Amino acid sequence: MTIQITIIGLGQIGASAGLALAGKGDLLVRVGHDRQFDIAQQAKKMGAVDNVEINLPNSVRNADMILLSIPIDQIRETMEIIAQDLKEGAVILDTAPIKEAVTTWAIELLPPGRYYVGLTPVINPVYLYSVESGVQAARADMFHSGLMAIVATAAANAEAVKLAVDFTRLLGASPFFVDPAEMDGLMAATHFLPQFLSAALLNATIDQPGWREARKVAGRAYAEATAPSVHLDHAQALTASAMLDQESIVRVLDSAIAALQNIRNDINIQDSDSLNERLSRARIGREKWWKERQAGDWLSVEGVTVEIPSVSGVFSRMLGLGKKPKTK
Repeated sequence: MTIQITIIGLGQIGASAGLALAGKGDLLVRVGHDRQFDIAQQAKKMGAVDNVEINLPNSVRNADMILLSIPIDQIRETMEIIAQDLKEGAVILDTAPIKEAVTTWAIELLPPGRYYVGLTPVINPVYLYSVESGVQAARADMFHSGLMAIVATAAANAEAVKLAVDFTRLLGASPFFVDPAEMDGLMAATHFLPQFLSAALLNATIDQPGWREARKVAGRAYAEATAPSVHLDHAQALTASAMLDQESIVRVLDSAIAALQNIRNDINIQDSDSLNERLSRARIGREKWWKERQAGDWLSVEGVTVEIPSVSGVFSRMLGLGKKPKTK
């Protein structure tokens, strides 16, 4: 029997997941849906999905697994639309950077017998400096040598969680378990803060007095520091994330402001030793992180061996989720 996986949202992450699952047509059919039909068609043309379904409820009606790879401000509405069309045993995954809110929505909106598990992808380090985005930036090895956070509550269905782990390994990533609140805190520091700092730098320089000449000499440092703004093409989603994860994001912003204030104070009082120590510590910390991130060998460092599951084994477990236990 063929398993259907529906990918809703065919940007870089959604289309990359589809590409990673290519070549399994005898066991798996990949159905794609995107609000922009031309993007869905492009994803099909590049081999990320087998079929495209323009109608959202129809796209999930026969799906055994649904991957929501859409901006956070679209997830609740999407869950509301598809909830009544999900078949029993369906597993819903998402790749949004905010998890507590999505977990709450899933509990509220999904009918009994439909299971939610959150995923947060940490991409292949090869692509860390890439500024490409959208479907054209999708790669089959996007998740290789990366991690995938598995975010589930204590009440989550155990088989659905196991399926999410196996699915993660099929994509080429290594799974690790994180509490929803902890994941939100981690993403606030490493995903959202760089984007807000980039926006702050741009707002502090562009169209300000002197920018007419400054733009001519802005070089590598400026380009690298403002690079996260490339991902601000969906500012509404970033705003929604900030509102949903207010506590974590305000905390990391306060920490960043305090760090800038310390640097300012060192300069203001001409304390070169203190400033040099801060800058050196930052450089050393960055070099250490970069080396570790490029190696991506987190699990072997912790003494964990990861087995890649067989495709047939994963999908046979998926089929079992919708079955009712036999009575004696």
